[in-house]
Amino acid sequence: MWLSLSLLAADPSGVDVLRAAPPYIPMGMGFGLACAALFFFDYFTRAGIIARAAMKEAVRQPVFLLMTAVGCAVILINIIMPFFAFDDDTAMFIECGLATIQICALLMAVWTASTSVADEIEGKTAMTLLSKPINRQQFILGKYFGIIQSALLMVLIMTIVFVAATYFKYGYDQGEHGAQPPPLFYWKAAGTMQIPYLVKQRLLVAISVLPGVMLICFEVMVLAAVSVAISTRFPMLVNVLTCLAVFVIGHLTPVLVQSGVHPVVRFVAQVFATIFPALEHFNLQGASAQVPASYLGWAAVYCVAYSVFMLMAALISFEDRDLA
Repeated sequence: MWLSLSLLAADPSGVDVLRAAPPYIPMGMGFGLACAALFFFDYFTRAGIIARAAMKEAVRQPVFLLMTAVGCAVILINIIMPFFAFDDDTAMFIECGLATIQICALLMAVWTASTSVADEIEGKTAMTLLSKPINRQQFILGKYFGIIQSALLMVLIMTIVFVAATYFKYGYDQGEHGAQPPPLFYWKAAGTMQIPYLVKQRLLVAISVLPGVMLICFEVMVLAAVSVAISTRFPMLVNVLTCLAVFVIGHLTPVLVQSGVHPVVRFVAQVFATIFPALEHFNLQGASAQVPASYLGWAAVYCVAYSVFMLMAALISFEDRDLA
């Protein structure tokens, strides 16, 4: 599994050679299963009570509204921004949009973990929750799922704006380059009414961003698990700085491992790549072809495996934490 992912992540353009059917059907099935699993967890488990409370608390925070608004504003402003990309402005717009969603979602996940876990432990609020029929394992699991649900809600809102903006941007760039842009909609008669339908040429470009968004969701889940594990022992500042270091190392080490640099550098990078999450596996913003469904599947497996590992570390760390 690690090899299959690392071969692609080392050179994102390598996806070009793995041409496959569009992964939208598997993605839709996976999204539906994930929503069903989260619904069951939230409403049929004790940890789900904590998850729902953590999510509501995060969504009510001004930082959630601020970051969502700023992210959406950046995406919309980029529609009219010239990228000077030699007739490839739409691709640059997509990369900038994915980077915007990634940064906002990761910051939201780390911030929420710091305030929801570390602050409650330091402020003795966790003692009140644990005095009820909720144990420490349920507390950590509930907090984690509440955190990722709030971050993924932000991703969902920004993705809707991003897809709509990409749909418009494609035609806008065609007109800017002197070509005849496809219409925004085509109209089809339904009895006495004219019904607007989406134009396929624009729609295919717009939905091509979805695999990249799904990989961002996987990265958010991994880094949220890391942040929760750190929050069980350390305050917000240490958590934020550590997650920043993990983010940089996680994106750098897979590239160094696959590069032709000095063997000592490659060995050190291999050690770090074994310990730290290989976040570069979730970064395919430079891929110019369709991301295969198999790659998304392996990325999901890696995400779940590393998240489970970090949650186990969080449970072990929190088990003997003195809350008094």
